[in-house]
Amino acid sequence: MPSFLSHFNKIINCSVRTLKSVESFHSSSTLLLNHNQQATGVPSPSRIQKLIASQSDPLVAKEIFDLASNAHPGFRHSYATYQTLILKLGRCRHFTLMNSLLSRLKSDRGYMITPSLFTHIIRIYGDANLPDKALKTFYTILEFNIKPHTKQLNVILEILVSQRTHLRPAFDLFKSAHRYDCSPNVESYNILMRAFCSNNDLSIAYNLFNQMPKRDIVPNVESYRILMQGLCRKSQVNRAVELLDDMWNKGFVPDSLTYTTVLNSLCRKKKLREAYKLLCRMKVKGCNPDIVHYNTVILGFCRENRAHDACKVLEDMPTNGCLPNLVSYRTLVGGLCNQGLYNEAKSYLDLMTSKGFSPHVSVLHVLINGLCNVGKIEDACCVLEGMLKSGEAPHFETWMDVVNRVCEVESERLDKVLKVEIEPNTRIVETGVDLHEYLVRKARVNESFKVGRGKV
Repeated sequence: MPSFLSHFNKIINCSVRTLKSVESFHSSSTLLLNHNQQATGVPSPSRIQKLIASQSDPLVAKEIFDLASNAHPGFRHSYATYQTLILKLGRCRHFTLMNSLLSRLKSDRGYMITPSLFTHIIRIYGDANLPDKALKTFYTILEFNIKPHTKQLNVILEILVSQRTHLRPAFDLFKSAHRYDCSPNVESYNILMRAFCSNNDLSIAYNLFNQMPKRDIVPNVESYRILMQGLCRKSQVNRAVELLDDMWNKGFVPDSLTYTTVLNSLCRKKKLREAYKLLCRMKVKGCNPDIVHYNTVILGFCRENRAHDACKVLEDMPTNGCLPNLVSYRTLVGGLCNQGLYNEAKSYLDLMTSKGFSPHVSVLHVLINGLCNVGKIEDACCVLEGMLKSGEAPHFETWMDVVNRVCEVESERLDKVLKVEIEPNTRIVETGVDLHEYLVRKARVNESFKVGRGKV
């Protein structure tokens, strides 16, 4: 007679996996139970665990678990089997079956239960947006005579603070963690500090930050950054700079995001001198300014109509190992145009295009309009021609600016060229031939005016 194991495997592979309905599921279960009565062999716990792990349907996995339990009086599932099935049921939201199995595991004192099981269950409830059940699971750990680890504390804190309504329960758990011999670490403090800063409870976040040294916990770079971001959001940039000085004095090397936060806040508060000074000090303090830092300061100067200072920042970049990018040039050209510095703007535009960067259409429109307004029609046409060569489509207003100015400048010559008197009902075709001949002649002496497809 074949062994129980071989028949068990055959039934599992050929019948249970192909279940399509509840009826076929129960008929397969009955077949297995009938065969179990005649079987002489007992499958190993590891084999059952693998079979359960391979099932995509958690209910089929649960049936296999129950059938194996009833197969032989001496059969005992391994802890790995329990954990595999508990997590499989939980991830598919079969919470009642999951908790029933967890209670069954609890009643059997012969298993060595690991804290990682509860970490997974807490995360499952968090993914299901059930923070109250996640919190209850944390306290369930104690019922298994297991000491909660800091890792479980931090996982549950992350879940709770993700909802503003559970910020208070998270804080209460944090304060009472020592009762369960669970000590918060720097990550625990950072989780709560970030949550309170986001909730505009900056004073609580500051108190948490100051408590860390008293608990023999050393704040890390993230701790400082979280608090500085909170201060900057509340426009308390001076206190943020003080924290930055504190970091330096204590030997910390602020990361790139920390500097970006402070630089951006300084620029928005119009403290541009302090922002530029910080940009210069960064390299000395062990952090080379990157493109984001430079562009933040360039934008700050341009917003305050200090484009010449922005030019100096851009010119300093290569010597400090950072090359300007598309955003750098676009911001600077736009800033120069806004101040009416069109010659400088065109110079940087030429430099920008020579490096392969394409200016934005809106920036080009402002430059062309400005050049037209100061009578630099030839330069405006050069910029427009460059747009066409690069494949950019000028705004309708851009065309009108140039055409109107050209017509104003060339009005006397056009009057002589056109043989047809222009009246309100004059058709374009009546003047087209004369105008075409004129433009062809002009193109031969002026490279800025070309006639042809895609040319002005």
